[in-house]
Formats: sequence, structure tokens, C-alpha cells
Amino acid sequence: MRGRSDPALRGRSAGASLVELVVAIVVVGVVASAALGVLGRHLLGSTDPMMMQQALAVARGLLDEVLAQGTDTTDPDGGADGFGPEAGEARGSATSPFDHVNDYHGYTMSAGIVAFDGTPVAGLENFGATVQVVAQSIAGVPASSGYWVTVTVTAPGGASIVLEGFRARLGT
Repeated sequence: MRGRSDPALRGRSAGASLVELVVAIVVVGVVASAALGVLGRHLLGSTDPMMMQQALAVARGLLDEVLAQGTDTTDPDGGADGFGPEAGEARGSATSPFDHVNDYHGYTMSAGIVAFDGTPVAGLENFGATVQVVAQSIAGVPASSGYWVTVTVTAPGGASIVLEGFRARLGT
């Protein structure tokens, strides 16, 4: 058995030299700063989950509103075959509201989300929404009787929620 006074062990040190310690600290520092940089960019780029939930709720409500509209071949105020609102129509208007699914085509809320009656919704001033409606043929429903609705809601920071739905005119 060899002891501390053994000549074969005298030149070896049990600890690390100052140079080895400095190199180890530099390596750990570089790795840590790179990892934190990537994590920081990821966290800055992520969208607040609460904002995404709000955007989803707005998208669901707006899609439900659009799909609840009529699809008759005769629009109550004419123009059922044209996409977009007829002259004078406005969402939530007391005298000339949107009254057909295709009236919502091109509808945009760019300066915040507004309720059906046109009042701004508190806390959603920095959100936006758009609606697109196109004729669509699905499962035997001809394009002349089918409407594909796409609602896009954009949260602050640019993240978007897209919901889509289909509404068909029956009996045609």
C-alpha cells in the first residue's frame, strides 16, 4: 500500500489548479449565458396565455354570431347572393342589421373588439378580428348553398386564433 510519502504520488495534486478553475468558470459562464439568452428570447416571444384565452372567447362568440344568421335564398333586404353587407347594413344596427351569413364577409374590428351593439369591450382595445365568408361545397351541399366562415382574432403581440365553421342552406 502506498502512503503520502510514496515518491510516485509526490508530484500529483489532489485539487485543481487556478488555471483549471478559471477555465471551468469561463466554460460554465458561456453555457449559462447561451441558455439564458435562448430562454429569454422564448419568453419574450411567447404570448400571455390569458390573452390567448380572451382571443379564443372572442373568436367563438363571433363565429357563433355569424353562424346563427340566416341562409335563405331571399335576404330580407335583398342581396343574399352578394358577399358582404348591403348598402346601409351594419352589425348590430337597430334599423338595418346584418341578416345573412354572407353579410359578415369582410367584417373587421381593427381598433379593438366591440359588442354587438357597437360598444367597445373593456380590456380588448388592443385586439382585432376579421371575418371571411366564402361559398363552399361540402358533402353533397353545393357551393351555392354552403358558406365557409373563417374568424381570425389577433391578440396584442400579433398571435392569432383562427376558428372556422360551415353553414348550409337546407332544402336546395
